[in-house]
Amino acid sequence: MTNDTNPGRGSVRARSSNVTWHETHVSRDEREERRGHRGAILWFTGLSASGKSTLAIEVEKRLFEEGHFSFVLDGDNIRHGLNGDLGFSPEDRTENIRRIGEVAKLFAEAGTLVLTAFISPYRLDRDRIREIMSRPTDFVEIHVSCPVEVCEARDPKGLYRKARAGEIPNFTGIDAPYETPESPELVVETNVYDVAACAEQVVAYLREHGYISNESRLRAVTG
Repeated sequence: MTNDTNPGRGSVRARSSNVTWHETHVSRDEREERRGHRGAILWFTGLSASGKSTLAIEVEKRLFEEGHFSFVLDGDNIRHGLNGDLGFSPEDRTENIRRIGEVAKLFAEAGTLVLTAFISPYRLDRDRIREIMSRPTDFVEIHVSCPVEVCEARDPKGLYRKARAGEIPNFTGIDAPYETPESPELVVETNVYDVAACAEQVVAYLREHGYISNESRLRAVTG
């Protein structure tokens, strides 16, 4: 095992030459046929308190009610386990996103609509996740757009207040950057529309682009 530095921030440990990829006897197409919809990553990115988790949870609920197989990977929840050893330095943020990207890719290839709610402030890190996907359409970047002053006014966890007081260094939007997506698949404005309207916007995108269909909804309703 050797340390292999990324061309951007941080580093990753190179895989051993003794590791072999094992194929299974069940194809992705077969898994998606069984699910009744395509697998994909819905990558919600935005400032703290922009509404990423709230929106992802609402979209997951709607998809579940329609009979689709969905699951939310939330930034705070992941830091309780898989990424509990990481802080908030630029290098740790990059590794945080790299790990969840690899996990989310597995969900997508299992035919799941996986919703990830992470600030993921660096454009390069998000682009790298897009690049590792098996299919170009596997990665749906959703910019949860909300002005920092609105996010700070909400501040449900009191994080902006602590950041302003110097208690939380490297806080995105205060003393650390957030790089807005340049060409996201979808932009939802949570300072303009309520969570129900934003969730409907996301679900409508999935229908319009063939991730889910009326047929799978009918199957869910009729059993």
